[in-house]
This record gives sequence, C-alpha cells and structure tokens, in this order.
Amino acid sequence: MAARELLYILDTNVLIHDPESIFNFENSIVGIPIAVLEELDKFKNDPGQRGFTTRKVIRYFDALRNRGNLKEGVTLDNGSKLQVFFTPHEDVACSSFELDQGIKDNEILYTAWCMQKKGYDVKFVSKDINARVKSDVIGVEALDYTQGGVEKDQIYKGWIKLQVPSIQLKKDSPEELDQLSREQELTINQYVLLESRHNPYNYVVFRYLGNHKFKPVQAPQLRWPLEARNPQQLMALDALFDSSIPLVTLIGPAGTGKTFLALLAALHKVLIEHEFEKILVSRPVIPLGNDIGYLPGDIQEKLHSWMQPIYDNMDFITHSANVANQMAVYKDENFNPKSSNKYKHKKPHKDTSIASLDELIKEGKLSLEAITYMRGRSIPYQFILIDEVQNLTPHEVKTLISRVGEGSKIILAGDPFQIDSPYLDITSNGLVVAASRFKGQPLFASVYLESSERSELSRLANELL
Repeated sequence: MAARELLYILDTNVLIHDPESIFNFENSIVGIPIAVLEELDKFKNDPGQRGFTTRKVIRYFDALRNRGNLKEGVTLDNGSKLQVFFTPHEDVACSSFELDQGIKDNEILYTAWCMQKKGYDVKFVSKDINARVKSDVIGVEALDYTQGGVEKDQIYKGWIKLQVPSIQLKKDSPEELDQLSREQELTINQYVLLESRHNPYNYVVFRYLGNHKFKPVQAPQLRWPLEARNPQQLMALDALFDSSIPLVTLIGPAGTGKTFLALLAALHKVLIEHEFEKILVSRPVIPLGNDIGYLPGDIQEKLHSWMQPIYDNMDFITHSANVANQMAVYKDENFNPKSSNKYKHKKPHKDTSIASLDELIKEGKLSLEAITYMRGRSIPYQFILIDEVQNLTPHEVKTLISRVGEGSKIILAGDPFQIDSPYLDITSNGLVVAASRFKGQPLFASVYLESSERSELSRLANELL
C-alpha cells in the first residue's frame, strides 16, 4: 500500500443526507464501515424520506457490487475507489481504542481510527457534530459534509437596496437603474429597492428582467383589505402573483410574513382568479423522516395539529376578508338611492368572503398533505406551498420540485435560522441551497424578508434573544 493513501470514512448520516455523496470524493478511497451498512439496513423500511434515501443508497451499492468485490474495493467513474471495511475487532494494532464499541457510532469511529493506525490518511466525514467532536478526541481528523452547500455570507437574498435622491423616485426609469445594471452583475428576477436617502418609507421597487431592463413593481389588486407592509413583502407578492415564475423561495426569520403572503396569494389565485384548481400545503414532519402514522385519526386529523400555523394564518386572512365583506353587504342593504344621484347606478356588491380552511378542504379547493405522501406523484394545476423547508435536505427539495406538474406553482418558505434537523445548518439546508442553485433562472425568484410584522414584541424577540 502506498504511504498515507487518502481514505474518507463516511458516516451513515452523510449517505442519508446525500445518496450521491459516495461519488463526490476524488483521488481517494471512499470507505464504508460495515456498521454503516447495518444502520442503513435498519432504516430501509422507514416510511418517510429517510427510508426512501436509504433505499436509494443501497441500490447504488448493489449496482457497484456488480463491478467487483466491495470488500476489495470497486473503482468509481471519477477514479476513486469505494471499499467496505469490516470492523477490525481482533486487530492487535487497534487494541487500545477506549470508546465503547457496543455503540454503533463508536464502532464506525473505531474503524476510522484503526485504518489510521494502519497508515491511511483518514478523514472522518459526518453531519453529526458530536461524532466529529469524538473523532477529534481520538485523533482522527473530522470533516462536515458540505458538498453543494452555500457559504453563509453568500445566501441569496433576491434583492439589493440603493439610496437615491427623492427626485429619482418620481421617474419611470431612474438613472441609477441603468448605471447599476452596467456596473453590477444582476440576476434575472432580482429586485432593486430604491430608497430615499432622507426617508426610508419613501421608496420604489423594480424587478430586473435582463438586458438592462427593469419592471416597476406594483401592489397586486386584491379583493380583500390586505396588503404588503414593507418593501420585501411587496417583492414577495410580486413574485407570488407572477404566473411566469413557477418557483419562488421566501426566506426570513419568524414573523416576517412568509407563510401568510404565500397563503394570501394562493387563495386569491384559486378562489378569485381561478388560475389554479386547488391549493396544496405541506410541511416536513420533525424529527426529519418520521411518519405521522402513529398519530390518531384520519389523515386530515393527524395533520391538523402539525399544520396549526397554516390554520392560524388562514384564520387571519379569512377573518379580514369576511369582515370586509360583511361591511360591504351592510352598506348595500342600507343604501338609499334617493339620497344622492351620485350612487343611483351603484353596482351591487360582489361576495368576497372566504370559506374556512376545513370547508375549503371539503370543497376540494385545499389539501393538507404530509411530504411523505407527495413522492412519486405529478401535481398539475395546483398552487403548492411547502413550509419549513429549512428542515429538508437539498435532495429532498429536489424530489419535491420534480413533482411539480403542468400549470403548477411551488413556493418554498422557511427560516434558515430555526433548523430542527440535527444534520442540517444554515448553509446546507434545502431552502438555502435551492435558492442558490436556481439563482438567475427566468422561472425562479427569491425574496429574503427581514422585518417582523407579527408584533412589536415578536420583532424585539428576534433582535434581542
């Protein structure tokens, strides 16, 4: 064996995070401890996403098995070698290992440690922070699996801000826009916020269309008394209502209106404009990969508590719309045509009330679904909202986007600063990675929302805690 041959020992969570990870290490040996295969065997029957990705990894191993003996090593297309290592329990050279090998994580670390003792240049790769810490303690270099991740300072916001003289805000095509497009590399559907130097509440928003062209952003004409409360919400509504943009990511802290804006657009597009047949809403079940089967009741009853944030936002929208509708009906009923000629030909009020969420479900206009049950489908003519996407891996997000059928629109929303999955972080979660990968595509727009509009207390909590 050549001295210090590079060997990457992969932890189980890396394979589940990215089934293609075994192909992403060049000029090296990709080592799979037998304990990892045993853990994969334990997860393969899981009904959720973890089971799906586990089975995909196992199929890769099965295909590679046909190329040769995995114990001896199989050459991959990139020139590296994939090799399965048995746990060297009886190896005298590895007899001083101090961790309890009865624990699978420690058995995997033991394999890495022993291979290093035998002269390999070992790198232990894991998404588990504690496993990396233990690896460092026993003297084996540990790495996070960051393939396809995004640098924290390069998270795509989807907009930039320029402060300009107030006089420029009155022009249809401010001079700063042309200068900006020639001096900076803007991306298709990126928003530009032109803000007065002396008054931040005096602003206009444009969307870049390419070839130095910009479109002024106007608030959509809604039937209900709801509107954007800040420039970023205006950008979000523009992207949500634009039929030429089938993929939108809404990123931002709690209380910035991500879910609310997406549901508002969905209801208007389905109930008022009739552009889509129905609304489909889904959220990942946490812990990641868990099935909802253990919960009591039918599928909708199982989802009710998990979808409570959706109910809360729907209640606010329907309450606002229905109160406005009742006021309009009251004015119609108490209208006196003799009191003023101005209103003699007043058009009768058109009902703009919204049914409750449960009624919309019964009418087939809305469905709440677990992500587990979306795989393998083609979803046409629907307005799709996936909430809490920061808890999904890039591979899972890819699976969801690939489900979008003809005439559908999908919204990915989430807060990358509130991640519940133990193996994801702000740079590796599916929401941030998707926004980075689709950046510049004409079919895509992204908006990072900054300002909390939930309440003054919510805003302070985000800032101070």
